[in-house]
Amino acid sequence: MPQHEILNSGPLLDEKGHLREPGWSRSPLFAYDRNEINAPLRRIKEWDYYCILAKKFGVAFTVADNGYIGLISASVFDFSEGTHVSETVSVPFPLGSFSMPQSSLKGDVKVRHKKGFVDFVIMDGGVRIIKVDMPEFAHGRGLRGAIVLTEEKNAESIVVATPWRKKPRMFYYNRKSPCLAAEGVMQLGHEEFVFTKNEAFGVLDWGRGVWPYGDLWYWGSASWHVDGRSFGINVGYGFGDTSRASENAIFRDGRLHKLGAVTFHINPRDWLSPWRFTSEDGRLEMTMTPILDRSASMNLLIYSSVQHQVFGTFSGRAVLDDGEVIEFIDIPGFAEKVKNRW
Repeated sequence: MPQHEILNSGPLLDEKGHLREPGWSRSPLFAYDRNEINAPLRRIKEWDYYCILAKKFGVAFTVADNGYIGLISASVFDFSEGTHVSETVSVPFPLGSFSMPQSSLKGDVKVRHKKGFVDFVIMDGGVRIIKVDMPEFAHGRGLRGAIVLTEEKNAESIVVATPWRKKPRMFYYNRKSPCLAAEGVMQLGHEEFVFTKNEAFGVLDWGRGVWPYGDLWYWGSASWHVDGRSFGINVGYGFGDTSRASENAIFRDGRLHKLGAVTFHINPRDWLSPWRFTSEDGRLEMTMTPILDRSASMNLLIYSSVQHQVFGTFSGRAVLDDGEVIEFIDIPGFAEKVKNRW
């Protein structure tokens, strides 16, 4: 079945709580409404994730209401040393109490906890502000600061609405937006990480849906300037039935160039050996040279997660819709394999 591009706006779900039109789009055309979901509250998964990378360092933040468990997490990466500091605050059975926005275009995420707060604020003109204050982070060193993320004018995203085979009430609605220009400062203890324009870029991962209890996914993202112009890559699979809507795409000057299926070639015995990526249509061939593996494992009886999010530099060759060939070398990004029981 060919990939299906969604061109018209409308409700995400029909009156039975099924996806109205599986497919992909260049902007979030469908309207997500949590109240229209036909599933128990514990099965609904909602998250906002941001990862901001410079050449020598990076940060990542998550706020997730995953039904069984809520997660507030932060990571700081030092690529010069190949190290990272990551911490996650777990909140049992939030069941919608995080009040996650129902749109990726408006609405703020503001979660307060005794260990601090993380705010994701959306302003006019595609500007997003991340504010963090976690005094107990890294054994009391503390993490605080703010980063401003700005979209290119008329920038496109890869948005997918995918079902699960034989499970019509389960779906995944997701928007990924790379190449967000980043400016700001994060302070870890007495150490400052300064993100400056054209030297740091972020990606947004906005996800909403109803998932099966067990699932496995792969995702990779990279953003930078190539030949003085913005360039980004998003690849992945495992998010339900992607026969009509994969998330594989190249981004150039804010415009999306859709790819076919992409395969991750990984050595599971050595996560820091090179990862290769190949697309079925021959338009993307690239290799990631790993720097660090942010591995994480959580087992809380009914909830478990095993993750390998590997950061490194990407080099390869991409072909745009018009046949233009882009050669890129050592642009920062990450790729991950995640297995959840949730």
